[in-house]
Amino acid sequence: MNQTNIDARSVAVVGMACRFPGATDIDEFWQLLCDRTDATGDSPAERYDADSLYSPKAEPGTLGSRRAGYVDGMADFDADFFGMSSSEAAELDPQQRLLLMASWDALEEAGLCPDRLAGSRTGVFVGGTRADFVERAFRNGPRAMTAAQYLNFRSVIPAQVSYAFDFRGPSMLIDTACASSLYAVHSAVQSLRAGESSLALAAGVNLVMRPDEGIMMTHAGTMSPDGRSRFGSARADGHAPSDGVGVVVLKRLTDAVADGDRVLAVVAGSAVGTDGRTTGQLLNPSLTGQLDVLRWAYEDAGVAPGEVDYVEAHGTGSPLLDPLELRALGEVLGEGRPADRPLLVGSVKSNIGHAEAAGGMAGLIKTVLCLRNGKVPASLHAEEPTPLVDWDRLPLTIPGTLQDLPVQDRPAVAGVSGQGVSALNAHVVLRQAVLPGPAPEPAPGTPYVLTLSARSPEALRDLATAYTRYLGEGGRGSGYSLRDICHSAAVRRTHHIHRRVAVGTNREELVRALVGADGDGTAATELPEVPAAAVRRYLTGEEVDWEVVFDEPGAAVPLPRYPWQLRRYWPGEDRGTAAESAADWLLREHARTAFDDGSRLSDIGIDSLARLQLIVELSQQTGRQIDPEEVGRLATVGELRTWTGSLEAGVR
Repeated sequence: MNQTNIDARSVAVVGMACRFPGATDIDEFWQLLCDRTDATGDSPAERYDADSLYSPKAEPGTLGSRRAGYVDGMADFDADFFGMSSSEAAELDPQQRLLLMASWDALEEAGLCPDRLAGSRTGVFVGGTRADFVERAFRNGPRAMTAAQYLNFRSVIPAQVSYAFDFRGPSMLIDTACASSLYAVHSAVQSLRAGESSLALAAGVNLVMRPDEGIMMTHAGTMSPDGRSRFGSARADGHAPSDGVGVVVLKRLTDAVADGDRVLAVVAGSAVGTDGRTTGQLLNPSLTGQLDVLRWAYEDAGVAPGEVDYVEAHGTGSPLLDPLELRALGEVLGEGRPADRPLLVGSVKSNIGHAEAAGGMAGLIKTVLCLRNGKVPASLHAEEPTPLVDWDRLPLTIPGTLQDLPVQDRPAVAGVSGQGVSALNAHVVLRQAVLPGPAPEPAPGTPYVLTLSARSPEALRDLATAYTRYLGEGGRGSGYSLRDICHSAAVRRTHHIHRRVAVGTNREELVRALVGADGDGTAATELPEVPAAAVRRYLTGEEVDWEVVFDEPGAAVPLPRYPWQLRRYWPGEDRGTAAESAADWLLREHARTAFDDGSRLSDIGIDSLARLQLIVELSQQTGRQIDPEEVGRLATVGELRTWTGSLEAGVR
């Protein structure tokens, strides 16, 4: 396979986002890994009562561990941003809510504007196995079987993303157990190669809200008693389930380069395959199956296995499965490997637990970060290597400290493995992206225009604060040119209704403009007429072609992510207070846009279902029969307030 064919088949990772235990974004995740953090912890009471189920003995109906890996703020969501009412958000599976926000974050990180992708053949491929939220509702009896639960079927998870952003490409859920998210990546790559998708989001989602699977694994002896995964360790005693939501944005490499996208890493190839009948029982892992998929993946990538520098193993911390996986890696990736360059092998599960359907995505994101930063973090809890691996024969080492990737005369190469109880093996091959050289800076004194926007005044203020930190000393933006920062903000971000502009000739002036009064945030710097006119139009809400305004194109660089205005949404919570009127309750729960007394109810999302709920609510409050025709005749917010007010006043 020649280089031209390799480049034509390669797929670029252009954006990423995550919600993992101990990390709400990519930067926090990388810091967590570099700091050797174990982010597992005690099971929160809102998930399930781990204390009442716990038993140190593997007895039927008991849970063998009180600990696992959990994301903070599972129920937090920005419903207004996605045009959802409070009641809609409360009844929607948090997996979907977190995935929606992570998908937006990943697209922003990629410098792609979701509004410009509407109607495109963008594909969405999601690995997911759990439906804990809807199954918890089902346990509440027949009355919990409301129409809202339709949206919580697992098959709807990717559809929710496609609907929110109006993506028209493939949209599918993939369930191959713990290999699901890597299979999603493989499917996305195949779709891009075939021309079926122009862009693809591959994701994994997993939120642990029920103890059932943990009880089952306890009985099977596969749960770690203290909720820690010890990959490759003599003390390995099972895996710890964990939460996880991860998204990567994928694009054909040739397209990404042509479009000037920031390439984080390159997917050179991938493979999936099942064990078939290579073992005596369906659930027994197969050495043959793993060897096959490893060889297929590197053949697909056009990479000699001996050139691989790092592998993110499936690495659950199983005393039986880990040695088998390490043997497979040693046999295939040891071929032609120099004795002085052993293969580095690690597992993110030692930091955050096993995110199951999202576990492969956690490993993939970690590996992209390793290639991007040229370093491999330590794999935790492996101070004493398992004696079930012939470490003297197999050219493998598990890093115990933060290590540099080996320096080669080629881009570094890494692999990511996933295995499912479904007997499905998956492996993705990544190579380091070639970073472009720095562009020359404009002449000193050149004025820069920084555009900011959000969907609410509160979010805009938070975004200005984030940019102040970003541009300040030691901030993430310190490594990028101001021209690239301002160009990316203007050209590669969606522009919302609430807007500010900061103007300055250097970082200090831009920061002073951002922390100034609540006006437009501009400094006294004089602008030429063309950009000055563009700023005036922008601040009045007009669309501006910033590509024309900027004299020269800028490189895509990462910017502060959208500041979500989070609020907790959970069924049965926050149904209003006794002092709240029925009209206020209805508008709070169902209005999807801003409104005033003259707004038409139908225009702000008060549909027939909402009116029916109003009838039920008023009937309960007043003890009277409510005429549906009266409710149906209400046309505006003002009429609604007057009618409900007179009805409630009569009761008082």
